[in-house]
Amino acid sequence: MACCEREAKPAPKKEPAEAGMCGCMVKIGIIGGSGLDDPDILEGRKEKTVTTPYGPPADVLIEGTINGVQCVLLARHGRKHNIMPTNVPYRANIWALKEAGCTHVLVSSACGSLREDFMRGDLVIPDDIIDRTTQRIETFTDGQPGSPPGVCHLPMSPLFNEPTRQILLAAAKKLSYKAHERGTVVCIEGPRYSSKAESKMFGKWGGDLINMTIVPEVVLAKEASLLYAGVAIATDYDSWREGQEAVDVKQVVETFAANVDKVKNIMKEAVKMISQQNWTEEIQKAKDLVKNNNQALK
Repeated sequence: MACCEREAKPAPKKEPAEAGMCGCMVKIGIIGGSGLDDPDILEGRKEKTVTTPYGPPADVLIEGTINGVQCVLLARHGRKHNIMPTNVPYRANIWALKEAGCTHVLVSSACGSLREDFMRGDLVIPDDIIDRTTQRIETFTDGQPGSPPGVCHLPMSPLFNEPTRQILLAAAKKLSYKAHERGTVVCIEGPRYSSKAESKMFGKWGGDLINMTIVPEVVLAKEASLLYAGVAIATDYDSWREGQEAVDVKQVVETFAANVDKVKNIMKEAVKMISQQNWTEEIQKAKDLVKNNNQALK
């Protein structure tokens, strides 16, 4: 069994995913946060209530298509945004998308900037993280009854799926949107924002952005062999900038709202581009990586 598989049970019937140009079937999960959980990006929408071995996901799965490609939309914090970052059911969210047949996960997130050259409203395609969370389980193989077997010592470099990241960059370029090609995201526990001293420290560590949700989401997606990449919007300057008012919710919401249409357009274009490639080899590489780094499966 793979790292994120439990004991074999009859699998529910799944709708077929979209065949790529070279015959590989893809289905794309989209996790929206802080404003990008709008079901209108999908055609033929239908809601599906599911549960997982880790409890229910944050909200219903909304299934539909983008440019004829099967997609599944999930609101990270719930559609009412009533789940704080620590309590987001990350394992249930990722498990639900995997069980829905997704091969890829595209995400959006609001982030604070830790650098002068990452300005408010800038788009960033992250490529690394610094994990400062303290209360989150980052694996499916937790040793609990019924959990997947073994211990998964998963390599974290590269963390994001590079071919999928490159597609997001290509989509932004095609739409004539400026996007930073790389960015290291510091993930804090929240829900509070950083102190000035913390914010300055994170910048000195090499952080470019800061948010509260990318961990353990990206880690679990990798353990589930999902090809994960995301678009971040720099919504504020956190707390480090001298002479600048520290971040507050109003700044974040206003800046994200002013740029969310760009993110939606990038997602829609990326979905089309993903469907035009054959992902058979990349998906198998992701599965092999997990299998080869679980001591119980060697």
